[in-house]
Amino acid sequence: MKMKDLDWTVFGISGGLLLVFLIASMIDAGAVGQFVDASFAWSSKYFGAYWQVFMVLTFMITLIMSFTELGTVRLGKLPRPNISRFKWLAMLMTTLLAGGGVFWAAAEPMYHYLDVPPVFLGDDATASAVHAGLSQGYLHWGFLAWTMIGTLGVVVLMYAKDKGQPLKPRTLLYPLLGERVMNKSVIGATADIVSILAACAGTIGPIGFLGLQAGYGLNAIFGFPDTFAVQVSMIFVLVGIATISAATGIHKGIQWLSRFNIIFTVFLAVLILLLGPAMFIVDQFISAYGSYLMNFFPMSFYRGDEEWLSGWTIFFWGWFIGYGPIMAIFISRISDGRTVRELFLSVAFIAPLVTNFWFTVVGGTGLFYEINTPGSVSDILFEGGLPASIFAIVQQLPLATLFAIAFILVTCVFVATTADTISYSIGMIISGQQTPPRMVRMFWSIIFGAVAAVLLYIGEGTIDALQSFIVVTAVPVFLLMLPTLWLAPRVTMQMLAEAKATRKDERQHDEENFTDL
Repeated sequence: MKMKDLDWTVFGISGGLLLVFLIASMIDAGAVGQFVDASFAWSSKYFGAYWQVFMVLTFMITLIMSFTELGTVRLGKLPRPNISRFKWLAMLMTTLLAGGGVFWAAAEPMYHYLDVPPVFLGDDATASAVHAGLSQGYLHWGFLAWTMIGTLGVVVLMYAKDKGQPLKPRTLLYPLLGERVMNKSVIGATADIVSILAACAGTIGPIGFLGLQAGYGLNAIFGFPDTFAVQVSMIFVLVGIATISAATGIHKGIQWLSRFNIIFTVFLAVLILLLGPAMFIVDQFISAYGSYLMNFFPMSFYRGDEEWLSGWTIFFWGWFIGYGPIMAIFISRISDGRTVRELFLSVAFIAPLVTNFWFTVVGGTGLFYEINTPGSVSDILFEGGLPASIFAIVQQLPLATLFAIAFILVTCVFVATTADTISYSIGMIISGQQTPPRMVRMFWSIIFGAVAAVLLYIGEGTIDALQSFIVVTAVPVFLLMLPTLWLAPRVTMQMLAEAKATRKDERQHDEENFTDL
């Protein structure tokens, strides 16, 4: 593919807006932060309620489609998958979980334990502080979140791909608007641009947090000074891994990193269970999951304390909605030959269960130590912030130094896997090809690290501002994803009818051949 064939309009505007954010932050980081905060508040106030309903509707439609005849429809043109189930699940888990697998798994249950969510403070509340802390984390990283980024949008994209359309965010509108949204369309270009910006904001943020976490961890473990040089060195290591992975493609680097991270994470979980409070973790997972299921709808539709809601549930919903198109593109790229049921059950049920158990292993261990020694985790969390949370926990485990190093490694690979996947997906958008040019993939991976390093140099607040900006970009992305509620069932019905017609023709052909014999 020649460079002139790239979508330079989408590339120029999305890259240009990212550059504007960077330059503005260098000139006046405070003003940028105020602008993002005001935009965030506006987005939360006017769209938060719609996002809550949208997330639940997406999950309910996914649930219905999974257990009806629509679930039997095979996606793509392959008669069977060309990627093994373990490799496929590994890429799903590590890509979608990203830095949340360590950052939020360690911190969120503790935050909610210490400051119980308002939905659990009413007269009819039925959860202890521990259960409330875990249940709220389960909601934010459970069925609704995973369903949003890997189900209905994937079905629509794979239907359009079978019709010869490229994997781009604008393709989500193809069943609705047809060919006119695909070529030189303002609506189509806008869909691509806002989706890229949302993915950039959601990816650069965890990269910056990794630098902060590494700086804090190396200081706590080895006494290294927690300086910008140490933080940016870890970012360069991560970017190097992500760039090599993106350059080698899905069937090599991305797949290898995903498998390594899943195996290593399982190893860590087993080790924590063996050396940590295993019975507490298992007991709390079972009982807190019961609380989560019992309070699922009250938590999902809670509309009380707006300040708390915008800082937690609405923030996460905006984050996952903003990631929706890009993640759907990547999953569509690796899911040829899977049935709708297999895709939906894997993404909407298996992945959330695994994620929630991991949250209980990490966050539950922190709760155990905090209950037995108040302040042992919370003091460090409030002093050092989100990046410090995991080290406050592992320092109380046997083999604390090895655990700390292991968690730095697993977080690095988690974030690197997300970075290489997003780079690959943006490359598909810019090039319109399922295997984008290597230089395009590498370019975006390097840009992620460079922007994260510059923002980290300016100040930690700019990292927070950029990550919060994904909630602002989620407003137009929400409008892009909204039609999937009815388009996904509709196109699946069409694919089912086409599959039945094909099978009927094949039977008639076989019968005619048998008669001729």
